[in-house]
Amino acid sequence: MINSKILDEIGAKVSEVMASSPAKDVEKNIRAILASVFSKMDLVTREEFDVQKEVLLRTREKLGHLEERVAELEKAAMKPEE
Repeated sequence: MINSKILDEIGAKVSEVMASSPAKDVEKNIRAILASVFSKMDLVTREEFDVQKEVLLRTREKLGHLEERVAELEKAAMKPEE
């Protein structure tokens, strides 16, 4: 069975070779191009999306409470005074 130390050494060597190879430059260039394209697409981050989702949920809850309150007030206004 292969020793984990040998696997770690192989992984380190592969990382070292990849870091000094043209493949690393290609990866950097592709990342830069994608970042540029995404910045032009008017996208939101996941964090921004999650924040807006929470705001919408709270707003819906408040709206539900207000609708209930308006219905109660309308019902009370329609009752004949005693």
